[in-house]
Amino acid sequence: MKFEYPSGATPLDLSEAAGLIPKYISLQRELNAAEQENIIKAHTWAHAKKHSNLLTIEFLRELHRRMFCDVWTWAGTFRKTDKSVGNIDASEITSELKKLVDDTSFWIKKDTHPGLEICARFHHRLVFIHAFPNGNGRHSRLAADILREQIGGHKLTWGNHLKLSDTEVRARYIADLKAADQGDYSRLIAFVAP
Repeated sequence: MKFEYPSGATPLDLSEAAGLIPKYISLQRELNAAEQENIIKAHTWAHAKKHSNLLTIEFLRELHRRMFCDVWTWAGTFRKTDKSVGNIDASEITSELKKLVDDTSFWIKKDTHPGLEICARFHHRLVFIHAFPNGNGRHSRLAADILREQIGGHKLTWGNHLKLSDTEVRARYIADLKAADQGDYSRLIAFVAP
């Protein structure tokens, strides 16, 4: 199978690509459909109850596993290779995730930022860490949605409130993540705002 990656997506290496479970998949649209079906199941599980352990490494791994377990053998497994996204070495994923969940817990407990900003910062750092071989953007958006639901407030929009095409929304999202890389979260906050 030849994989097609949208702008800003992280390509799989050969060993990661070999982890494809469904043998019938030979086209990108088939892969996209299989992943989307799996993500819908994970979304249902994630929103079915309030998860008391959301801000744990174990929950973040389980969420990724549930999102991709029918499609990829490595679902819920941290990447072992370095990627072009983020600056976190594969060997530092666990420690960086621990810092993220501890920081996010502190932000919530001490009310250091408004809830929308906490969710945007959490999402950005999770994308930046890039813990898994693939699916990090989708994983971090769902994790941020669950966080927002638990701390209260309106649902995150992920640019759906903008009058833009899907391609333009993706370009804007990537630009807003890059601005957050430089410490400017205002654009990402506006992007996710209701």
